[in-house]
Amino acid sequence: MCCHKGHVLCRECIVECFLAQKKDIQRRLAAHASQKNQDKDEEEEKLMLQKARELDEFDQQNHGALPRYSDKSQSQDKNATPGASVRVQDPETHTVCPEGKEKLKLKNLFAIRFTEDNSEEEKKTTSSSSSYDRSYIFPSCKVTLTNTMSLVALSSCGHVFCKKCGEKFMPVDKVCLVCDKPCKDRNLVGLKKGGTGFAEHDDHLEAKEYKHLGSGSGLGLVRPVKT
Repeated sequence: MCCHKGHVLCRECIVECFLAQKKDIQRRLAAHASQKNQDKDEEEEKLMLQKARELDEFDQQNHGALPRYSDKSQSQDKNATPGASVRVQDPETHTVCPEGKEKLKLKNLFAIRFTEDNSEEEKKTTSSSSSYDRSYIFPSCKVTLTNTMSLVALSSCGHVFCKKCGEKFMPVDKVCLVCDKPCKDRNLVGLKKGGTGFAEHDDHLEAKEYKHLGSGSGLGLVRPVKT
């Protein structure tokens, strides 16, 4: 599956991610509603205390009576600092792409289709191997696909091409080179590169270097140096 920003996602993984996001949204909505109710109760309590204070002052002025109202907040230790409560912000109610963080729904994703190399030589070498050993090619130029190449996909049908062929032929022919399905310029989506799911890339890449100075130096491991 792929979003219109070019992030490639496993279908099972993104469905599980969306379910987790929806559960978190429901939890945040419940916490926010509870906070609003608490704020309302506190405001009503303040109004009641204010009215009681005004009545007490009125009674003192007219009858010279001793104050019956005691403000508990005034009797507290002045040096005591009340703990600041953590406010729950109004949560977003939409799911987002786990990579690009933009708004995203499952219906906005489209399936991508890679073209398998079905040459006779490839059939012989892969007939007894698993699907992980199969190779894929670009349907237009027949070049073998690798993870170092820039790829584009058509959101209208999902077929994947190399960036050079996609930008050269699609805007002119206005059809997919594989299935002849009509397409427009906006259907051409550049696929993002990312390596593995555990590796940072692009602007998020950060290298860390550790130097061991030996046990006799007293320094052990030096702090990591960002490069």
